[in-house]
Amino acid sequence: MNYTAPPWLPGGNLQTIWPALYARRVLGPRPQFRRERWATPDGDFIDVDWLQPAQGQTLLVLFHGLEGSSQSHYAQAFADFAREQGLAYAVPHFRGCSGEINLAPRAYHSGDFEEVGWILARFRARHRGPIVAVGVSLGGNALMRWAGEMGATAAPVVSAVASVCAPLDLTAGGHAIGRGFNRQVYTRMFLNTMKPKAMQKLAQHPGLFDGRALQAARDLYEFDNLFTAPLHGFRDVDDYWQRASAKPHLTRIRIPALAVNAQNDPFVPASSLPRAQGVGPHVTLWQPAHGGHVGFAGGRWPGHVRPMPDAVGQWLLRAAGQTGVTHG
Repeated sequence: MNYTAPPWLPGGNLQTIWPALYARRVLGPRPQFRRERWATPDGDFIDVDWLQPAQGQTLLVLFHGLEGSSQSHYAQAFADFAREQGLAYAVPHFRGCSGEINLAPRAYHSGDFEEVGWILARFRARHRGPIVAVGVSLGGNALMRWAGEMGATAAPVVSAVASVCAPLDLTAGGHAIGRGFNRQVYTRMFLNTMKPKAMQKLAQHPGLFDGRALQAARDLYEFDNLFTAPLHGFRDVDDYWQRASAKPHLTRIRIPALAVNAQNDPFVPASSLPRAQGVGPHVTLWQPAHGGHVGFAGGRWPGHVRPMPDAVGQWLLRAAGQTGVTHG
C-alpha cells in the first residue's frame, strides 16, 4: 500500500482522530442498511447490517473494531467502496455492539475466532458467489486468528481475508494504549462505552463479576482482567492477550491474506508488527510509514477516508480472482 498522508495531516494521533471525526466517509450517497437478527447456538443473537440495495455476486464482509458498528467511519467507507464496485456488503456486529445489549453472560473479544467462524459459515450457507472478508482493528485480529486456526479448511468458506490496523500482538497493543496520551484520550473513550455495557451485563447476570472493581478500572488492562478475560474462558488478561493474538498463527494461514498496519499507529507499536520471515507465504504485509490507526485520509482538507478501503478492497478482489473498478 503506497500511502502518503496529506501535508495538512501530520502525525499518528492526528491521522487517527481527524479521519474518524471530521473527514468525509463516502464519496457517493450515504449508505442505507437493512438489519437482520441471527439467533446464535447459545441462545443469544447478533445483528447483521446489509447494504441496500442488495447487489453483486461477490460478498464483502466487514468485522468491525472495538466498540465499532456499521456506523463507524471505516464501515461506511467500505460500504461506499462496495456500492461503487457492485458488491454485496454486510457488517455483522459483535455481541452488544449493534445498539442493543446481548443476552448471554458474555460479550466479545479480540480472539473471538469461533464467533467469526460461525458468522462466516452462515454467510457461506446462504451466499452462492465468492466471499471476501476484512477485519478492522480488533475484528482484524479475530479474523486472522480464525484464518490461522482453519488453515486449508478456510478456502471453501472465503476466498481472501484482510486485517486493517489489527493489534496482532495484543500484549504490545494493550500496553501501548494504556500509556501517556493514549491512556488519557483513547482509553477513556473506549471505557466510556465499555463500562456501561458491562454494568448492563451485570444487571442481567448478577454476580458475574465485581462491579465495584470494574467501575474503578482505569485502563483496558484492568477492564480485560476483570471482565473480558474471565467471561470468555481465559485465566487472566495476560493469558487472554497471549492466546488471542493472531501474530503467532500467521504462518498457518493457507488462503490469500493481507495485513495492513501503519508504522505510526498509536495503538500498535511498530516494533510489534509481523515481519516477512514470521508469516507464511500466503500472507502479504503492507506497513506504510503513515496512516495512524484506521485513518489513511486522502485528498484536500477536510479529506476523505476512501484510500484504505480502495486499496484493501481492490487487493481482496484481485486475490479472489474478481475484477474491480479502480477508483480515480
